[in-house]
Amino acid sequence: MQTKPQAALFVTCLVDLMRPQVGFASAALIEAAGFEVVAPRWQTCCGQPNYNSGDRRAARSMAERTISVLEPYSHVVVPSGSCAGMIKVHYPSLFDEADALFGKARALADRTEELTVFLARHGYTPSVPLQATRVAYHDSCSGLRELGIHDQPRSLLRKLPGLKLLELSEPEVCCGFGGTFCVKYPDVSGRMVENKTADIAATGADTVAMGDVGCLLNIEGKLRREGRDIRACHVAELLAGTLEKSSER
Repeated sequence: MQTKPQAALFVTCLVDLMRPQVGFASAALIEAAGFEVVAPRWQTCCGQPNYNSGDRRAARSMAERTISVLEPYSHVVVPSGSCAGMIKVHYPSLFDEADALFGKARALADRTEELTVFLARHGYTPSVPLQATRVAYHDSCSGLRELGIHDQPRSLLRKLPGLKLLELSEPEVCCGFGGTFCVKYPDVSGRMVENKTADIAATGADTVAMGDVGCLLNIEGKLRREGRDIRACHVAELLAGTLEKSSER
C-alpha cells in the first residue's frame, strides 16, 4: 500500500494563539493536495520578532530550535508569508558559512513553502462551492516582496465556484501592521490601515482575504471599529470552505 508523502505544518504563533481555525483549514488543504499532515509538537516561534528588533542572538537561538524540529521533513508548509519569509530568506543569514548549521538552514529554506505556493505547485484545485461571494485580496508585504507571492492565491481563489475576485486600487500597499511597526508607530499605522479599509470598501467586496494573520487581525479590527459589514479572513479559510462554518459559531 502506497503511503502519502508527509508535509510538516509550521503553524505560526498568531495562528496558534489567535486564529487556530486557519491552522485546521491549512491542514485540510494540505491533505487534499495528497499529503499526510504532521504538526511537529515542539515547534515554537520562528524568531521573526527578535530578528526585526535587532536581537540576532535570540533570533539565531530560535532558528536553531526550528531547524532541529523541522529537519526530519521533506516538505514544510507555512500559512504565513512573513514566517515563511523568515525561514526561507533570513535563516541562512543568521549563521556563518563555516557553521554546520548554515547548510541546515539553507536546506530548510529550500524545503519550506508558503501555503498557496505549495498548493499551486502541487496542482491543488479547490472545489468547495460558495454562496455568491465578492472577494478582494490584500497582498502581505513579506509574502509579496520577500517571496514574490502574487498570482498563486489569486489563481486558487478564481477556481472557487461562486467567487468573484476583485482587485483593490492599491493591493500591494502595506496595511500598517508590520509586526512591531504598529506598536512603535501607532499613528502612522492607524492611518495606513484606515486607507486600506477605505480601499477595500470601495471595491464593493463583502469579504477581504489575505495570507497573513497579522494583516488579518489589523484589517479586521479596523473594519469592525468603522462598523463596516465586510468580513476579513485568511485565504485558507475560503479555499477549505470553513469560513461559513466558523462565522456561524
